[in-house]
Amino acid sequence: MTGLGYDLVEIERSAGGLLRVTIDLPWVPPAVDAAVPPVEQFVTVEDCEKVTRQLQFALEVDGVEYKRLEVSSPGIDRPLRHEQDFVRFEGSVIDITLKAPIGAAAGGQVNATRKKFRGTLERAETGGWQIVWSDEPPVKPGQKVSKKRVPAPLQALGFTLDELRDVRLAPIVDFKGRAGKAGSAPA
Repeated sequence: MTGLGYDLVEIERSAGGLLRVTIDLPWVPPAVDAAVPPVEQFVTVEDCEKVTRQLQFALEVDGVEYKRLEVSSPGIDRPLRHEQDFVRFEGSVIDITLKAPIGAAAGGQVNATRKKFRGTLERAETGGWQIVWSDEPPVKPGQKVSKKRVPAPLQALGFTLDELRDVRLAPIVDFKGRAGKAGSAPA
């Protein structure tokens, strides 16, 4: 894939002879100059067509058996597998699943058998990674919240990449569009 200018995110073989290949454009860290806003590029249908044609040829030459080939972008719940993925998506909301329950490592604040977490990906003070979350339920639209209510405390769990079974961006969709984002003018 790198010869074509794409990164291979994952390959999956499914029942019925489906070969699913997920590609992404290579990530370039943002410029140090804060005046230049980062430009996020996305995989297009044309990119997927280009990779499909090349893969069909390569798989035929190598004699790989498959019935259907599907090439796509990672989507909103893309997996994070490499250190570079964690650097790229630092500050994003992620879902993690640990290989083993956390045990008593969290100091008794978290259920010792818990393996799944959703929170914000942050760099830990030790240089590794951590997920930060609050177990407070989200406020529903129109719900009144008492000003006297004490918010649930933030919790953090440090982890190494070896401790993770699965890490994905949390599939959070904002249907409000640009006008709903902070700092932008209403449409």
